[in-house]
Amino acid sequence: MKNYKLLIEYDGTRYYGWQRQPDQNTVQGKLEAVLAIMCGREVEVIGAGRTDAGVHALGMTASVCLETDLSPEEIRDYMNRYLPEDISVLEVKEASPRFHARYNAIGKTYRYTCFDGPVKPVFDRKYYLRLDESPDLELMREAAEILKGEHDFRNFCVNPRMKKSTVRKVDKIEIVRRGGYIIFTFHGTGFLQNMVRIMVGTLLEAGYGRIGASEIREALVSTERRKAGPTAAAQGLCLVSVDYD
Repeated sequence: MKNYKLLIEYDGTRYYGWQRQPDQNTVQGKLEAVLAIMCGREVEVIGAGRTDAGVHALGMTASVCLETDLSPEEIRDYMNRYLPEDISVLEVKEASPRFHARYNAIGKTYRYTCFDGPVKPVFDRKYYLRLDESPDLELMREAAEILKGEHDFRNFCVNPRMKKSTVRKVDKIEIVRRGGYIIFTFHGTGFLQNMVRIMVGTLLEAGYGRIGASEIREALVSTERRKAGPTAAAQGLCLVSVDYD
């Protein structure tokens, strides 16, 4: 039995998120089904995080213990042969026995894409949020400075019954325009459920002039979820990479 580190990309459009769930189409479920056939026994694939329904990944890291004579390259090729077209295993490496994709992760990068141009791009339609109005990027950048740093992000989490600590450190929020696209990049030690999407919704509200610095600061200390902005749609979000020592 050996421990392996997988690097995976997927289009999350038709999946009910990463996490395996009964009677639901999930990314983890697809990976485990293929590996179970390959190994002749059930296996558990542990992801670095649990992306929500409709969220994509360019660089999800996972770990899995397998009993097989196949080389890492042969495992990769086997999985890609039988996985659906919207999931791809980019790399398989043998890892140390103690490597754990979730517990050993020290940081993550997410990207959120919006589009406010005059002509909608057809072939990217599953990967961006279409905006009806154009936000002010400078106002959003000013608001982003408030969200950066270590805060209690409980109001930026969709789960009101979160029992674990909701303190997270966000050390980078970059907002750039590329033609009709507005791209948000977030890096931090970790993110709560829907946290990036709520931060995007909050920043867009700031860009529209609907909320200001005082409201955002209040959202970080208030006990009311409604103090933060709305949750941006899932299709614009993509997990770019996971950091390890």
